[in-house]
Amino acid sequence: MNKITVNADIAGRPLSFETGRFALQADGAVMIRYGESIVLCTAMMSEKGKEGADFFPMTIDYQERFYAAGKIKGSRFVKRDGRASDEAVLKARVIDRPIRPMFPKGITNEVQGMATVLSADLVNECGILALTGMSCAMMAGGMPFAGPLAGVRIGMKEGKLIVFPTIEETETGDLDLVVGGTMDAITMVEAGANEVTEEKMLEALELAHTVIKQLCALQMDLVKQVNPVARTFDYAKPSDEILALVAGVISTDDLNTVKGKGKHAIKEAVHTLQEKVKTHFAAEIEAETQSERALNEALQKLIDENMRKNILEKGERIDGRQLDEIRPVSCDVGLIPRTHGSGLFMRGETQVLSLTTLGAPGDAQVIDSMEVDYQKRYIHYYQFPPYSTGDIKPQRGPSRREIGHGALAERALKPMLPAKEDFPYTVMVVSETLTCNGSSSMGSVCGSTLSLMDAGVPLKKPVSAVAMGLVCSDEFKKTGTGTYKILADIQSFEDFAGDMDFKVAGTRDGITALQMDIKVKGITPSMMMEAMTKGKVARESILKDMLSVLAEPRKELSKYAPIIVKMQINPDYIRDVIGKGGETIQKITAECNVEIDIEQTGLVIITAPNGEASAKAQKWIKDITYEPNVGDEFDGTVVSIMDFGAFVEFVPGKDGLVHISMLRPYHVAKVGDVVKLGDSVHVKLIKIDDQGRFNLSMKEFYKDEGDKPTRMDTPAAGAPAVAPAPAPKPSPMGDDTMF
Repeated sequence: MNKITVNADIAGRPLSFETGRFALQADGAVMIRYGESIVLCTAMMSEKGKEGADFFPMTIDYQERFYAAGKIKGSRFVKRDGRASDEAVLKARVIDRPIRPMFPKGITNEVQGMATVLSADLVNECGILALTGMSCAMMAGGMPFAGPLAGVRIGMKEGKLIVFPTIEETETGDLDLVVGGTMDAITMVEAGANEVTEEKMLEALELAHTVIKQLCALQMDLVKQVNPVARTFDYAKPSDEILALVAGVISTDDLNTVKGKGKHAIKEAVHTLQEKVKTHFAAEIEAETQSERALNEALQKLIDENMRKNILEKGERIDGRQLDEIRPVSCDVGLIPRTHGSGLFMRGETQVLSLTTLGAPGDAQVIDSMEVDYQKRYIHYYQFPPYSTGDIKPQRGPSRREIGHGALAERALKPMLPAKEDFPYTVMVVSETLTCNGSSSMGSVCGSTLSLMDAGVPLKKPVSAVAMGLVCSDEFKKTGTGTYKILADIQSFEDFAGDMDFKVAGTRDGITALQMDIKVKGITPSMMMEAMTKGKVARESILKDMLSVLAEPRKELSKYAPIIVKMQINPDYIRDVIGKGGETIQKITAECNVEIDIEQTGLVIITAPNGEASAKAQKWIKDITYEPNVGDEFDGTVVSIMDFGAFVEFVPGKDGLVHISMLRPYHVAKVGDVVKLGDSVHVKLIKIDDQGRFNLSMKEFYKDEGDKPTRMDTPAAGAPAVAPAPAPKPSPMGDDTMF
């Protein structure tokens, strides 16, 4: 065992890499430690390429372990750490996205990276450590990986940027920025923000890159000591010979026919060229001296190169747009009657229908995570069915891509949602991608904004989004100098053949979400600033089209949305509303068909399907929490008879004694002579003693023996004759409020 360790001080805390002690049969195994958070990163690569692979078969898994935080999983029946949570999937994607382009294009060897959290100190977030640790593991394993690569998280509080913020600082700050990069450039960005300006975002990116350089240097120190043997690998890409053969058949004029406003027209043009190649090489294909698949791959490469050349040299895009031109945008709202809100957003051939559902506070999603348990009151799900791209595929649950796109759109809207105190609903939006020709994730952001406003959710500001692209010259890829073009609103062909997918969402005043993936070694800060600046112009144009359909959130909720009313009660009465073992609150919810949430402050939130159910539940709770005043009159029920008097329940849960001397204005020899168990009686509160016991009287309502009782036509203020329901004590939020 040859243990090797390297250390450095990063942002005031010790960070270390260690190899040679754990997972000795893995090709590469590195344990990264920051504070008391530890992640074991392992990397494996197959000896030979995967036969028939037309993509890089790499998988990355991020494995949360509840023991790492000293926790046992919350499920009553399943304690084993099982299927990866959405949070773990998102962290695995953050590792995968910057690492994948660092392998040679066309490699077919299977690569598997696994990041296992061994210790989570609940201060230093482990996912960002796993990105850096995985890079180090792949280099230590001698893989054809153009590293080192490192990841850094940047936070911001009160305008001050923080390197590797604590979990608490991230949750309460205005920026959560994750950056991946090499010694030379930034290669991946993921961010959620509270209207951060483009200038501040660039400052944060530059700060992140300075720390990335430190982490890359530390990895190089470790790998130098390991001195791994370089691994061999297999390619699956068109050979220069096949490219030359196809190029001899397909002219530039042929390649220039691959264009069109829509995906179908472009596909038809490609199919025509494929048929031309197939016809020309029919004899070779039949004799199996040439592969139709290899010929088509070579043709596709020529098409991609020609598309890139036209953009760089002529500024011509495949669909005829200008470089900064956005496809036509159309929007609609209120299309689906029974949902609480709906928004249809269409940009070119990308069409997304977002649907909003409003629920009770208790409908919030409970996240039982390794690090922090929390509730989500805003949930966004992104669906990408195969018909949206004209395909037929089996459905096996949400893909990693769907989970990632859903989280991105959720992050974009979250800062603009109203506070729980102002709008206590749990809000869920589902975005159905109906048609896709590029950037459906950003379409879901726009569709969600429209749907939320249609539902009457009082957003602070509307959010729009766009995907920007990049095409670089070969010289730029090799040297970092040369020509490049930034494209606005990329479609799928430009995404596939381009060098960057830069998604940005925000309001008119700043960025709320950012995600960048690139296929080249990195881009400069000035290029990122150009992409963000042009992206802002594109976002504002799209927002204008959105607001022309619905300028602001609707003033009223859908008639099908639940009614939410909040009441403030004395916290001392919480136990009375809940009842023994929850008996009382369960009875209220069942009989009134409502949901009730009670906070420790005494804030009661009632969610009801209609006003009648809401009023019934409110009255019940007011009865329970009513604080009687001397002189109030009540209609009550005799619940117990003693020799010295009768006990009367005059409000739910409260009873008082009517002493035998207070039953009638004349002498009563025996209590049972005038009242019986279960009798409905009218009583008056005459005293509350030092122990909080209630003394009641009935004699005021009788004159002579045999008389029927008399009472005031109007009950005492605050004490209705049938059921007491005075206004509760004033709350900081005022009287009962309906949403």
